[in-house]
Amino acid sequence: MRTLYVRIALTFVLVAFVSSLIGLLGVNLYYQSNIRDYSEHKMRHIAEQIRSLYERMPGLDENDYFRHIASLGFQLYAVKADGQGSFYGAPFRSVEIDPAVVTRVLGGGDYDGIVEEPHRLSIIGYFENSLQNSVGLPFEAKGQRYALFVRPDLEQQLGEVRIIVALLLGLTFACSIAFILLFTRFIVKPVKQLTAATRKIAEGDYNIVLDSGRRDELGNMARHFMRMSESLQKLDEMRQSFVANVSHEIQSPLTSIQGFAQAAREDGVARDEQHHYLAIIEEESRRLSLLGKQLLTLAALDKDSGAVKKTSFRLDEQIRQVVLVSEWQLRENGTDVKLELSEAVVNADKQLLHQVWQNLLANAIKFSEPGGAISIGLNAGKEIAVTVRDTGMGIPEAELPHLFDRFYKADKARNRNRSGSGLGLSIVHKIIRLHGGTIDVQSRLGEGTAVTVRLPVPPNPSVTQTDHKL
Repeated sequence: MRTLYVRIALTFVLVAFVSSLIGLLGVNLYYQSNIRDYSEHKMRHIAEQIRSLYERMPGLDENDYFRHIASLGFQLYAVKADGQGSFYGAPFRSVEIDPAVVTRVLGGGDYDGIVEEPHRLSIIGYFENSLQNSVGLPFEAKGQRYALFVRPDLEQQLGEVRIIVALLLGLTFACSIAFILLFTRFIVKPVKQLTAATRKIAEGDYNIVLDSGRRDELGNMARHFMRMSESLQKLDEMRQSFVANVSHEIQSPLTSIQGFAQAAREDGVARDEQHHYLAIIEEESRRLSLLGKQLLTLAALDKDSGAVKKTSFRLDEQIRQVVLVSEWQLRENGTDVKLELSEAVVNADKQLLHQVWQNLLANAIKFSEPGGAISIGLNAGKEIAVTVRDTGMGIPEAELPHLFDRFYKADKARNRNRSGSGLGLSIVHKIIRLHGGTIDVQSRLGEGTAVTVRLPVPPNPSVTQTDHKL
């Protein structure tokens, strides 16, 4: 399986190769449209000048003349009428030529191999060292007709330049490949670090340190990844704490039930004591049942906000109904309730909000001293505000920020009979957030606690037909 480093390196090499091909095709088009005809006219002019110069100096030996011309940087091939030919200057790599071309030139015609000979790439015709890639014209010397073929000796004329250009292109391509292989490592290195960090997180190690100083996309990815690692670590700690708290909350009543059940079965236990033990077992069973319901509620709320089914109803009537249902608890505790409720219509999940008011009122009753007072106020303006205030023992200021944490119990100064599972306010907080509202707690030790819930006002408040006034 190819690694990312190999893939990126091969991609860059392929890009360089394709770019070279495209560049070659572009140069070929430019040569074909602008240079080839000029090159052909230039070579023809040089060949005509060679012939004209010989005609101005009659009596010269044509072989010596051809050798001197070749020494100036040309390749020549002279063919007599009988078919005998001689080469002058640097040898051609290919000496094949169509006899019909020779016959045509001997007959007084011209030959232009640069244009006439087919090539896949026209620019190759400029560099091809072959007899076919030459200019031919008739030549007469001492009454003898020749077919003279002329081509520039590029090795002699441009030899150094060709070497320099070849070295330049070769070194450029080689250095490009080397730098591609080198710098690709710097591109892939952060990705490898992210891969290793992902493996560490999968193994449960959230202590991730990445190079987050970069100001590019990889740097942003590293910073986001580290923040994600921190969030996962906190989530894992919350999960472990949640499991530990659930285990503790379940184990405590189970231990009580087991112990008192064994005590009730012992011989010689008085009937009154058995009733007392059974009452404790019943109470602990209720605690377990309540804990199970609260855990199911939290799981449903955490899983999907779609669990909230909103309808429009009178909020003041719902609060009155909650107070009526809790009347027996109020009487048992000797607590008075004062209601100051304005008419207000809210668009919310009726069952979930009923659970909110029931929980807040139950907490106010539970932590109020006998003979205390509870007031519930509802004001509707730009927002709907519900305040539940008691005259109980209050909550230390240091504990207020943690009231909505799951399994948190601000009951260090309270007895076991008044403490709950620590999930009630977490459920309340979750429900209020799902409705787009806020909840605030103000409390002072020895003076009481005030819990204020704020909910948004529906745009078009209207009460459904199922609602009715108490």
